[in-house]
Amino acid sequence: MSDVSVELDPVRKRDHLVSAALWGAGMAWMVPMLGTMTALNATVLPSHRTELLNRLYCRGQIALTGSRWKAVVDPAVDPAQPYMFCQNHTNLFDHVALYDATPHFKQGLELEKHFDIPVYGWFMKARGTIPVRSGKEGQTPEIMQNMRDEIARGHSILAFPEGHRTLDGRVGPFRRGVFFIARDLGIPIAPVAVTGMYRVNRKGSWLIRPGHEVTVYVDAPIPTKGLPDSAIPELAEQVRDAIVARVDAYWQGA
Repeated sequence: MSDVSVELDPVRKRDHLVSAALWGAGMAWMVPMLGTMTALNATVLPSHRTELLNRLYCRGQIALTGSRWKAVVDPAVDPAQPYMFCQNHTNLFDHVALYDATPHFKQGLELEKHFDIPVYGWFMKARGTIPVRSGKEGQTPEIMQNMRDEIARGHSILAFPEGHRTLDGRVGPFRRGVFFIARDLGIPIAPVAVTGMYRVNRKGSWLIRPGHEVTVYVDAPIPTKGLPDSAIPELAEQVRDAIVARVDAYWQGA
């Protein structure tokens, strides 16, 4: 990891006003969009049939942070192949930052208690997001079967191996559970590094800083099928190294 420190511009009074306006615009976009998709998914249309709406929502949500967005996707990423997308965890916009980078339908994992959150939780539940419980005892055979069902439908899985949002803009240690899961599912892992997002918003602050470029890097997939348990730690480090290289290069050039 680079020794270059991560520093953000000082906060001005104007920043609070701009941030409040952006949150207001974002909520005005999110509530009707998620509400519409929730109603459709819960009644007449499965979630993959509202994918165009979902992609429009994600693109709009990023735009309403005042950010410029682009994706850099390795040509080895196959649009027809389900993957485990492993992404660095920065803030509440991580899901929408990644989603439009590739054409894959990406199903996420979410703490079951989050399904009670108004609008957001209702949408995730209607969409078919896979519920998990905190702690190892919460990882049940039903969760694995839910993921197998998603893969059988041609869907991909989105995971955040750090398990929590960064506190310093860097990539933290990886938990290895998702790597065992990817191996057991027989799907490759696509490393995803998102840069610029820590400047937009960070854990512990509701401030949104507009005017930054958010870049999503989806690097070459790494096969997992047939790997023994003993190879999983090396697999996790290989994926983490790919993400760290992108994130550290961003801060070194900042």
